[in-house]
Amino acid sequence: MDEPREPALRSLDARSLRGLAHPLRMQLLNALRRGGPATASQLAERLGESSGATSYHLRQLAAHGFVEDAPEHGKGRERWWRAAHEGVRFDDALVRDGDPEIRGAADLFLHEVANQHTREIATWLGTHGDWPEQWRGAWDLSDWTLSLTPGLAEELKQKMHELLESYRAKAPEAGTPDAEQVRVHTHLFPTRTD
Repeated sequence: MDEPREPALRSLDARSLRGLAHPLRMQLLNALRRGGPATASQLAERLGESSGATSYHLRQLAAHGFVEDAPEHGKGRERWWRAAHEGVRFDDALVRDGDPEIRGAADLFLHEVANQHTREIATWLGTHGDWPEQWRGAWDLSDWTLSLTPGLAEELKQKMHELLESYRAKAPEAGTPDAEQVRVHTHLFPTRTD
C-alpha cells in the first residue's frame, strides 16, 4: 500500500493573511477545495453572490497565490479556477503581531473559520435525514471537558492530528461505493469556570 501523501498546505504570513481574510474569499476558496474547479458564475450561484463579486474576489485570491487558472476545464472564454493548495497553516503569532491591521485580519480569519464550522454543522443537521442509514449512524457531535495543563493540551492536539492523518492511508479509492468526503472539526481551548 502506498504511503499517505502529505496535503499541500500554504503557510499564512502577514501579506497572504490580508489577501485571504475576507468572508467571501474564504467561502470561495473552501468551495473550490471541496467541490473542485469552477467558474466565477458557478461559484456565484452556489454561494448566492453576484458573478461580479465572485470574479473580483477570485482575482484577489489569485494575486495572493490561493487560487489558479484551471484551463483544462474551460471552453472558449470561460475561465475556470481551482484551489492552489489543500489547506492553510495558521501561525498563532499572527494574533500577537505588533501591527493592529494584521491582528485584525487574523481575528477576522479565525472568526470566519468558526462561522464556516457552524454553517457546516447546521447544514448536516438540516440534511442528515437525506443520507443513507449507514451515514446516519456514523456521525458525531460531541464535546468533552477535561482539566489539562498547556503541555497536556498540546500533547492531546498532536495526538488528535496524528490520528486524523493516519486515516489518509486508509482512504478508499475514488469511486468506492459509500465513500464520501468527511469533515472533521477539532476545537481545543481553555475556558474559565468562575
